[in-house]
Amino acid sequence: MDKHFSYGKIFVIGSGFFALMLVWTFYNAYMPLILGDYIESRAIRGAIMGLDNLLAVLLIPIIGAWSDRLDTKIGNRLPFLVVGMPIAAFFFILIPYGAAITLWVLLVVDIVFLLAMTIYRAPVIALMPDHTPSEKRSTANGIINFMGGIGAIVALFGLSTLYGIDRAYPFIVAGLLLFLAFMLLYFTVDRQPAFAANTSEELEESQAANSFFHGIRLLKKAEFRGHLFILIAIFIYFIGFTGIEALFTVYAVEHLNMEESAAGFTLGFFSLAFVLFAIPAGLLGSKRGKAPMMLLGLIILPLIFISIPLLPFLNEFVSWINEIILLQITLFAAGVAWAFINVQAYPLVADLGGKNRIVFFTGLYYLFSMSSAIVAPAILGLLMDLFSHPALFYGAAASFFVAFFFLRKGSKIMTA
Repeated sequence: MDKHFSYGKIFVIGSGFFALMLVWTFYNAYMPLILGDYIESRAIRGAIMGLDNLLAVLLIPIIGAWSDRLDTKIGNRLPFLVVGMPIAAFFFILIPYGAAITLWVLLVVDIVFLLAMTIYRAPVIALMPDHTPSEKRSTANGIINFMGGIGAIVALFGLSTLYGIDRAYPFIVAGLLLFLAFMLLYFTVDRQPAFAANTSEELEESQAANSFFHGIRLLKKAEFRGHLFILIAIFIYFIGFTGIEALFTVYAVEHLNMEESAAGFTLGFFSLAFVLFAIPAGLLGSKRGKAPMMLLGLIILPLIFISIPLLPFLNEFVSWINEIILLQITLFAAGVAWAFINVQAYPLVADLGGKNRIVFFTGLYYLFSMSSAIVAPAILGLLMDLFSHPALFYGAAASFFVAFFFLRKGSKIMTA
């Protein structure tokens, strides 16, 4: 083992991802409800929820490249963590208090929070490759993603419970955990890491931005028609997924009259199922084929979504089971179906161009998936405004059915 490499440091770096996912997951679940105190339109609330994705695509490549070049006494990554993480933690704690004053105070607090998160996101991601030799990066990345997944589950199960006690409590706890992660990182990571290199080009957002003009031009060519259909499928089904992620709690609270804390807790069953079934889904994809498993998921998941608005009626016939428990079971099944789709998607796209174009198609994957995350909450929010709350699930289901058509057509072209 390289004397400069330490799994202990990887777990500390993973604590940064744990806190990052903890905060983001809770923010995505509950910010639409907080905005609902002032804004009735789900489309406007959805547009605000897409702001973080827009900032990420625009600013993170710039910040990542800046952190590659910066040279200070505490290294090139830590200055961004010193600025971003404490400010993000402080303003996250302020969100419920800003919401109690006026909408404009809430929006100012929210924008500062989002900017602070954007400042440190790229540098904290770069810490892993800075401290890890290339042959160990897959293992280290697995550790970090696992800790991020745990953060998401803790947010929806643990912080949601605190939200039911007092709206401010989960923001305080999450903000303090984010600050604790900053302290651990500040006193643990190397100032001059042994494996440091320019990593800005490896960032998802950088690859998305770099692929925009060149990638779109290339995809216009006839020989890339199949590739384009597959990427369009990814863009379309991410509209459904991101919309559900951002607006499910709005549906549960405003339409089902659930407690806000119960809404976030219930959404946690979707995330839990995805974490539990990610590895089995990957193994099945390797055995049965990535596209066939994705197509299976793209049929099952929308059928589950269509059934969700019908659960209150179904509950009249199966009254022995609690309506909320029935919804939680349904969302768990949806999370399994989502694992069949999402686990296969990136490897499928990375394989499209062969070994010589892995980086290029990786960039296109991030471009198409992130672009949908910017617009999806506003699109599905508008459907909810126009056609009532159940339109969230019908719209999401439609996106998966349309994606099925494009993925099947693209796969047929690729195998012809």
